[in-house]
Amino acid sequence: MQTSKTPVAALIDDDGAEVTVKTVDRVATLLRAVATHRDGAMLSAVARQTGLGKGTVHRLLNALIDAGLVFQDQDTKLYRLGVGLALLGHVAHQRDFAALAKPFLLRLAEQTQDTVYASVREGAAAVCVAREIGAFPIRTLSLDVGDLRPLGVGSGSLALLAFLPGDEVDAIIEKNAAWLARYPGHSRKELFAKVEQTRRRGHSLVDGKILPGMNAVGVPIVGPDGRPVAALSLAAIADRVSGTRVAELARLLSAEAAALAKAMGLTKSLVASKGGG
Repeated sequence: MQTSKTPVAALIDDDGAEVTVKTVDRVATLLRAVATHRDGAMLSAVARQTGLGKGTVHRLLNALIDAGLVFQDQDTKLYRLGVGLALLGHVAHQRDFAALAKPFLLRLAEQTQDTVYASVREGAAAVCVAREIGAFPIRTLSLDVGDLRPLGVGSGSLALLAFLPGDEVDAIIEKNAAWLARYPGHSRKELFAKVEQTRRRGHSLVDGKILPGMNAVGVPIVGPDGRPVAALSLAAIADRVSGTRVAELARLLSAEAAALAKAMGLTKSLVASKGGG
């Protein structure tokens, strides 16, 4: 296929607002049309769906290909959304969740005076997308926003791993073997034991394995399909996450996780809420 070298910017005339709005509207319409075809869209189908001429559709799609927002399979000639658009969507999703989670984390930080985190899964890893620091003077900042850890390392990450199907847990641990070797106490055998303990409790509990003198507890937010979609966790000095306070912290985390799940539209959410120590 001979692609146009006309960049997206060249299709937008900054001297004419009407042209700019019209082009942006057409581009948005094209992207939505391509997105409705799971297995890829023919140019003719996109033209029919959008009501635009084939020449216009071809020109705009080629510009979007140059920008990395659309991809065309050279064998089938079908158009699909490109990797660039997927990456933008991924970042937008993380930021949207972080913004949604913020008031729940603020409430937890105020209630507990400790540091609380929100994490989501990214492949075989967990990424911290939000953090709020409580008022307790001794702070345990074990994660920064954007930090990645292998699934199972850390309380939020362990909560994300433990409630996946068994075969998937096994595959993830196998895939992360070299990465997990960097973290003492996270051998295959030890991590499977942590998964079983987390499932029994309904929450994760990490006791000084990552940072000496720091304990942490986490709970998953589970979607309608039974799979964890995010996790809330709390970390503090060991004395503040031990004994009967563990159950109380797990209860508070679970309550906010349930409220956040509702805000996310997970109407059939099965947020773990045993809260046992």
